[in-house]
Amino acid sequence: MTTTAERLFDLKQKIRETALSYGRVPDSIHLVAVSKRKPVSDVQSAAKAGQIIFGENHVQEAAEKQAQCKNLNISWHMIGHLQRNKARAAAGIFDVIHSIDSVELAEKLNLELEKKIRKISCFIQIKLSPEETKTGISPDKLTPLVERILNLNHLNLIGLMGIPPYTPNPEDSAPYFRKLRQIRDNLNREILHSSPIHELSMGMSHDFRVAIREGATYIRIGTLLFGERSYDNRK
Repeated sequence: MTTTAERLFDLKQKIRETALSYGRVPDSIHLVAVSKRKPVSDVQSAAKAGQIIFGENHVQEAAEKQAQCKNLNISWHMIGHLQRNKARAAAGIFDVIHSIDSVELAEKLNLELEKKIRKISCFIQIKLSPEETKTGISPDKLTPLVERILNLNHLNLIGLMGIPPYTPNPEDSAPYFRKLRQIRDNLNREILHSSPIHELSMGMSHDFRVAIREGATYIRIGTLLFGERSYDNRK
C-alpha cells in the first residue's frame, strides 16, 4: 500500500510531465489537495511531505482541521459553495476563496475581512453548464460582479474557477475548460487590461491533464492523492 507521501510525489511527477508535454512551465501549475471529508491525519501527512495548498468545501470542517494543523505550513483554500451566512467564519480561516459567485457574497466577505484586517485572494466561479446542481455565476452576469470586486479593498481578484459536468471521458471536459479560458481572456481585454487576471482553477483527478493542456493554473485533486472519500464530517 502506497503512502500519502509516495502518492504526492507520483502526482507531482505526472503534473510536471503533463505540463512539459504541452509546453507549459510546471511551476505555473499549483496543486490544490482536496482534503474535504478526509481525516486530518491525511492533511498532516501530505503537509509533512511538502504539500502546501489544501482545499475544503465546508467551513466548519476546515476550521477543525486548521486548529489541529497550526504548526504546519498550510494555505487553506475554500473550493466549495460559500453561503453568505458562513462568510464571517470563512474570513478568518481561508487564504483564498475559489467560489465567489455573487455581488452579495463578495460584499459580505469583504465586510468580514475588513473587521479582521485581512485581505485575501479570490476566484469568481463561473457556471459552465445549465445543470441545476452546479453553482456559479452565469457568464452574462459576470461584468457587474468583476467591477464590484475591483472596488472592494479586502478582496484581490486573481482568476476564474469552473467545474464542467462529469463524464467518464476526460476529453469531454475540454470545451468547458476552453470556455473558461476564453471568458478570462475576454475579461482581460475588455475590463481588466490595466491589471489582468491570470489564474484558472479547473481540473480534477480524472481530467487534470486535459485541464493543464487547456491552461489550468490551479488543479483540484483529491482521489489521486487521498483515495476515495470515506470520512464524512459535513455539518
